[in-house]
Amino acid sequence: MTTPVIDGRRARGDRTRHAVLAVGTQRATTEGLNGVSIAQLAAAAGASKSGVAALFGSKEQLQLAIVADAKRVFTEVVVDPARIHPRGLRRLRALVRAWVDYSAGRTFAGGCFFLAASTEFASQPGAVHDAISEAMHLWRSYLDISVAQAMDDGDLPRLEDAAQLSFELEALLSQANRTSLMHGGDEPYRRAERAIVERLQALGAKDASLEIELGPRPRV
Repeated sequence: MTTPVIDGRRARGDRTRHAVLAVGTQRATTEGLNGVSIAQLAAAAGASKSGVAALFGSKEQLQLAIVADAKRVFTEVVVDPARIHPRGLRRLRALVRAWVDYSAGRTFAGGCFFLAASTEFASQPGAVHDAISEAMHLWRSYLDISVAQAMDDGDLPRLEDAAQLSFELEALLSQANRTSLMHGGDEPYRRAERAIVERLQALGAKDASLEIELGPRPRV
């Protein structure tokens, strides 16, 4: 029986890639995706510029890798912890709770990565724009499915337009993120939570509380 040989160069490359992306996702929310560079992230991660360039190839490929890593983090921090609940109102409430914790807890230094990136790339067509759009569409689909299931299950008996409620929830969360970043403090999130609870109650929810247990939150 032979002992597997560990490729030391590949292992080092994986560690460097992880370190660069960890720095890149954070800086992209405060300095913009266009503001990060291979040289800048190499220095911050304690790696050589040539080594990082070999890993990513181009600035666009670096940006795409940062978006993909931010999507991974978002899924692990927001979506996966809510999945301990069945689809419908309970999961919808858990998704909102997890999103507020993700933004208010500054998983990314500049708040929600995708709100920052979408503002920056809204009028810049191309591969990075499309990757950001796809990730945001995936988040909306989680909301849409949970709202629609709650509607179908009769948990929101006065709801007639599931897409409208999804839009309102996303708008409230986005505004809380923006206002907190601009002015500081958690009050914008508390106001958004209050508005969401009152909206769910108005739609006939028997339990609209956002104080709901989440699954384990990973360390990112």
